[in-house]
Amino acid sequence: MNVSRTIESTFSDRQRETMTAIVLEENRTAAVLAIGTANPANCVLQDDFPDWYFRVTRSDHLATLKAKMKRICEKSGVRKRHFHHTEEMIGSHPEFLDRALPSLGARLRITDDAVPELAAAAAAKAIAEWGRPAADITHLVVSTNSGAGAPGPDLRLAALLGLRPTVQRTVLHLHGCSAGTAALRVAKDLAENGGGGGARVLVVSVDANVIGLRAPDEAHLDALVVNSIFGDGAGAVIVGAGPMVAAVERPVFHMVAAAQATLPGTERVAVMRAGESGLHYGLGTELPAMVRGSIERCLVEVVAPLGLAGGGGGGGGWNWNSFFWAMHPGGRAILDSYEAALGLGPEKLAASRHVLSEYGNVLGATVIFVLDELRRRRRGGGADCEWGVMVAVGPGITIETMVLRASGSRDEP
Repeated sequence: MNVSRTIESTFSDRQRETMTAIVLEENRTAAVLAIGTANPANCVLQDDFPDWYFRVTRSDHLATLKAKMKRICEKSGVRKRHFHHTEEMIGSHPEFLDRALPSLGARLRITDDAVPELAAAAAAKAIAEWGRPAADITHLVVSTNSGAGAPGPDLRLAALLGLRPTVQRTVLHLHGCSAGTAALRVAKDLAENGGGGGARVLVVSVDANVIGLRAPDEAHLDALVVNSIFGDGAGAVIVGAGPMVAAVERPVFHMVAAAQATLPGTERVAVMRAGESGLHYGLGTELPAMVRGSIERCLVEVVAPLGLAGGGGGGGGWNWNSFFWAMHPGGRAILDSYEAALGLGPEKLAASRHVLSEYGNVLGATVIFVLDELRRRRRGGGADCEWGVMVAVGPGITIETMVLRASGSRDEP
């Protein structure tokens, strides 16, 4: 790949010096070296979901709520989703359907096994693609919204994968949809600043939504929305910096810069709380509008210092269409907000919309699914821009961003 020619043809004179310096730094910059994803076997088509959900929760008598869920599902942009929980599992746990009964313990006993096993399935794919032994992993970062114990899923996952007893483990709990992006930010720091330049970090984001499954009722309409778009899944990424093992390791995306921003006064807009009856979600209807009003400012703060965007196109004079986008598809309204706020062409969020369609919102892991889809499209000849941005929104409201540079191919020297 001719990096100088790419810079020459894509960006203005005042950007070239900064960008070339970034390219020269990439031997010391963390990179995504491999990606793996996994989903449970139980799959429900979105068209069938309202009937399935109201049947398994014994709520068919709530005709008005069922009609409301059908409308939500029709507008969701989701085609199918995967779940660890099944009709048989729900039938054997009547406490899951009665908010007056304690059920958190039973839910956690299920996720104690489901989460590390699903995580291991995704991680095994990433390790196989990486091409080095699992024992060469120096750090493990796990993010999940589906556990509440110590030792946590990281220890079980390390055992399932055969990682060394000396692997350094970090767990992130309850970061919501931004969990995967936050874990990648942590991995970038570990890869660049730990292990004497040879650190290799396994990042896994995984969730099983049995932790928050509940029957519908008029007093908790948030649960209706959550159950209409959330699915189960795991995403895994190998992150490394420094010299690559020749003929084995190949960067997929260089992780150039990362940032986190919290919108003031939004603590109650998107919340997650564990209680006796499981995990409760609170999603304010103003969330898409808040994202639309703040996303460009957050992006400018991380992109502008790198000199990677200039005038022309997009909102506010920024040419956001000169980037590829790994946007977390929190929901169709969130993606529409990104598109409107940044003046993006419809093709820019095609990977995110595809992932939303095929898997729903799998919380933190979703952004890893999007990275995998972007990688697949580039390999298939649908290469977009060289530079891109990954974005996810979590409770807080917290906005995680990361600037990426895509490698030309897995064969790039």
